[in-house]
Amino acid sequence: MKKRQFLKLSGILGAGVVVAPFMACSDTAKPAENAPETPEVPAEMAAATMFTLPELGYAFDALAPNIDAMTMEIHHGKHHAGYVRKLNAALESAPQFGGMTLAEILGAVTDEDTGVRNNGGGHFNHSMYWKTISPSEANAPTGALLEAITAAFGSVEAFSEAFFKAAKTRFGSGWAWLSKDDAGKLFISSTPNQDNPMMTNVVEQAGTPILGIDVWEHAYYLNYQNKRGDYITAFMELINWDEVSANFMA
Repeated sequence: MKKRQFLKLSGILGAGVVVAPFMACSDTAKPAENAPETPEVPAEMAAATMFTLPELGYAFDALAPNIDAMTMEIHHGKHHAGYVRKLNAALESAPQFGGMTLAEILGAVTDEDTGVRNNGGGHFNHSMYWKTISPSEANAPTGALLEAITAAFGSVEAFSEAFFKAAKTRFGSGWAWLSKDDAGKLFISSTPNQDNPMMTNVVEQAGTPILGIDVWEHAYYLNYQNKRGDYITAFMELINWDEVSANFMA
């Protein structure tokens, strides 16, 4: 390749656009003079929304000994990052999701949207997971959330037992959820793989998740091996109920 061609190609590959999380891509470059007008792209064919890996918000070792630093580093920096990367790649060939928020995408996916479903779910699920656990001193449900938990399950203790059971008995890889339905009533469910209750076209019981626990082995195996129950107990000691309450009230 000639030097001039190499420099030209390098310049093209080096050009980029900084995309903020959950924002649609756009091209703000000024067209050259006398250049033909770019035809308007129909809304349904607009560029797909691009997503980025959120900050963890605390150090990898902040949740130890409940969740060890190595697990957190791999879980966030490799697994979650991989879901974000693959979601963006899947959206490039799925223009029907162009311009949608992540919640809107998950509400629209079907069994046929395998790449977007798996990786969009992986991105959403983990983003919630990091926020609803905290290295801060443990707190407890209060206010409207406490009332809703009591109304749905009888007590916080009964909720904890039901949530533990849903996570412990999820066969294979998946998640357990505390969600609210359209009437604001809380329910517990579990889903396989990276599905979540927002996927109205693919789950048995749809709703808005406010707390989720990852029971894929990558979430706990380095520290707990096959003792999933011990991991669930340790996770529940880390729940940030202020964040869960904010999710409930949103």
